[in-house]
Amino acid sequence: MILADKIILLRKRNSWSQEELAEKLQISRQSVSKWESGASIPDLDKVIKMSTLFNVSTDYLLKEELEELVAGEGMALGEAAEASGRMVSVEEAEEFLAATGSFAKMIGLGVALCILSPVSLILLVEFAQEGRSFLNGPLAEGAGVGILLIMVALAVVIFILNGIRYKRYEYLEEEMIFPEYGVEGIASKKKEGFTGTFAICIASGVALCILGVVPLAIAGGMGSGELTKCCCAAVLLIMVSVAVYLFIWSGIVYGSFDKLLRAGDYTDENKKLRRVLQPVAGIYWCLATALYLLWSFWGGKWEYTWVLWPIAGILFAVIAQIVKVILCAVQKLKKS
Repeated sequence: MILADKIILLRKRNSWSQEELAEKLQISRQSVSKWESGASIPDLDKVIKMSTLFNVSTDYLLKEELEELVAGEGMALGEAAEASGRMVSVEEAEEFLAATGSFAKMIGLGVALCILSPVSLILLVEFAQEGRSFLNGPLAEGAGVGILLIMVALAVVIFILNGIRYKRYEYLEEEMIFPEYGVEGIASKKKEGFTGTFAICIASGVALCILGVVPLAIAGGMGSGELTKCCCAAVLLIMVSVAVYLFIWSGIVYGSFDKLLRAGDYTDENKKLRRVLQPVAGIYWCLATALYLLWSFWGGKWEYTWVLWPIAGILFAVIAQIVKVILCAVQKLKKS
């Protein structure tokens, strides 16, 4: 077993994050990450410090043939890895990244369908009221609602089927993991290559959300008829659906690299937070969806009700931060 793997094993056995080990060695977290991915090798001074810190010999750290025991506790390295976290092989990591690409596209499509679902209802009803449709008012409304429900049902099927297929990788965001040598190197390289695409997707999505309001604002300012306003509202929903697709697809793919790197939202500490937030999130987003549908059907202002989603997202982020602060405070009290 090489040095990179031993550093990971020993760090995990002490329940330290990369940041905590870096702090103890008085180096940056990036340096630890490079050591563990095999991108670089610590100098002799740092090896000596680690041998003291981990209570192992320098020979154990440097010689590949010495891999039987850790810190004299009589535990084989394979057992130590299994005890400290789940092993992730290079093959499994590659499969996970490929599956995530497909999963992200389908989830983005499902959410986009939900956002687009009221477009047909808005247009069919307004065209019928203007006398520009072969359908009368009740028929137009019934057809619009039917199309809306079909699109939502299709989205739900997409969510369920892809959720079931992707469930096998759930442990990556919930459990402590132990990536084999090479996994973090692959994830780092792919993350670096995807960063530009991620930035373009986020910027494009924000631009679409902003520009989507422009036609509706112009139509309202010019005193245009209801049909024109409804067409502008449909354009807004289409642009927002494209923006949300970009947000979801790029966000899920980008997050998959962080899962393997145990970075960002997927550090060991944040995984604990996610376990606490999971039941809260389920209830929260169900209530948000119910509120959105109630507001939209009750008022019929589908061109405005979409605003609920960014507000709900911001509010949930605030709730998550509050929970995180509380958890940190509780952990500090336990340590003291």
